[in-house]
Amino acid sequence: MVHSMTAFARKENRDEQAELIWEIRSVNHRYLEIFVRLPEELRAIEPLVREQINKRLGRGKLDCSLRFKPVQGAVAGIEVNERLATQVMEAADKVGHLLHEAVPPSIMDVLRWPGVMTVAPQDLSPVQGQATQLLDQALDVLVETRQREGERLAELIQQRCVTMRDQVGRVKQRIPSVLEGIRERLRSRLSELSDELDPGRLEQEMVLLTQRLDVDEELDRLYTHLDEVERVLQQQEPVGRRLDFLMQELNREVNTLTSKSNDTEMTQLAVDMKVLIEQMREQIQNIE
Repeated sequence: MVHSMTAFARKENRDEQAELIWEIRSVNHRYLEIFVRLPEELRAIEPLVREQINKRLGRGKLDCSLRFKPVQGAVAGIEVNERLATQVMEAADKVGHLLHEAVPPSIMDVLRWPGVMTVAPQDLSPVQGQATQLLDQALDVLVETRQREGERLAELIQQRCVTMRDQVGRVKQRIPSVLEGIRERLRSRLSELSDELDPGRLEQEMVLLTQRLDVDEELDRLYTHLDEVERVLQQQEPVGRRLDFLMQELNREVNTLTSKSNDTEMTQLAVDMKVLIEQMREQIQNIE
């Protein structure tokens, strides 16, 4: 099954603890390249995030971001260091006696003292578990989107394969008339050089020309490569690199066909085939 590398997925979840939103953007890339943006509170799950993505995807450049917002009331409470607060107050009282200014510190002065008031550490393990589960759901959406897009790309490539196969057949049908035309032109030229046409000379020249213009092997290989493209499109694993290689092979055979062509119609058919190959190559750049 062909999968595209271009897709977008968004999943969100909100419960009594937090609001979580995953957004994943995927574009084509030669390898699998993952960029992860996580809130500082959930930075610890980055290795798990990368592992989950690696299990699900083979190629593509992914931009993954997680937004985390604690629900009001779920934030951890404030803790007061009573021992330190007492020490601060006693120290202030002593200083006041030394300066003969018995002015007790205000409550806010004591609370502002470093270490007196701290935020209790919040247990984020449940939120971390929810974030990884939500990531799986987002990846499900992403994979489904890539699959739908891939099916469409496979249809477009298949259509071009059918068109190109028809063009290869037209070239094959054209060859006998091309060779006959060459034979007639050669006979005409030889007749101008000599009153009596040497049949042996004509056949010798025709053999040489036929060998130079023989494209049966190229046409057979074009058919074979097109068959392989259609076969690869049905495979389950990533096929983008294999298809790209086949486009190179198709292009090589068409180039050889063009160089051997001695006919305007055959040349035009070869040009049309090159256009189709380039169109398929552009589509394949997005295939995983």
